Amino acid sequence: MKAHYYPLVCILLPLINAHVVAWHRGMYCLNGTTPGQDDQNNNLPVNPLYQLKKEDWWMHHVNKCDEFPPAPNDLLELPANGEFTVEIAVNRAFTTLSYDGRFAGTYTGPLKNGSMAADGQLGVTESGEQPQCITDPNIHTENKTMAAGSAFAISYQSDIKDVTPENLVVFSVAYHTPWRRLTTYQVPNLPICPPDGCICAWGWVPNGCGEPNMYMFPYRCVVTGIPGPAPLSIAQPATWCEGQPEQCVQGAKQMIFWHQLEGTMSRSMETI
Repeated sequence: MKAHYYPLVCILLPLINAHVVAWHRGMYCLNGTTPGQDDQNNNLPVNPLYQLKKEDWWMHHVNKCDEFPPAPNDLLELPANGEFTVEIAVNRAFTTLSYDGRFAGTYTGPLKNGSMAADGQLGVTESGEQPQCITDPNIHTENKTMAAGSAFAISYQSDIKDVTPENLVVFSVAYHTPWRRLTTYQVPNLPICPPDGCICAWGWVPNGCGEPNMYMFPYRCVVTGIPGPAPLSIAQPATWCEGQPEQCVQGAKQMIFWHQLEGTMSRSMETI
């Protein structure tokens, strides 16, 4: 078993100190960006977005991931009034979408020592020690309670080129993530998608522990089950309103776009 495991781990180790993305067959760029090649060691989707022009950070165009859609029948299914689960990981290799899931562990990737972390191992500080930022896997936090949270948004456009911040509406937030590989998001009473499906996006804005970058990644998605009757309203930029609920934006909200050269949110979000 060791002889079989070790060579592959050596190949993957240079990529472990990467970042993360929500992996699913409905995502763009699952196989990488080389036409006709299925890259099971793919880490292109996890690349962070920082100080980029909007044309580059939007839908992760910076490395052309948005130009490689999933197979026609590979959709992220969103059961209305239900939930769905994705795999947050530093590399496709550490999910069930690669190598028959042999290297998929509890957390988003191996720990610094190369072991697959068991439940309860990560982010534990011994008595007398100072908490440290977790860098392997690089999830921009010291522990679970400090994890910033991640979100999914949906656009009722079938062509990714027609998606805008105003029609891309946040519908689910998973607090204290990224943390474990398997991450579940709740789905509200979403309306039905058009015949050719919807476009979804996953987003994460870390809160400390490293470069103040952000993450945005596209998926083809579809609402299943019994959908809601009401269309979504135009998404508005969110504002920081902790402790001041009267200042919160009501209704549909945009994803948080942050620390880029263009297209970022107003100064009202600087506290994040």
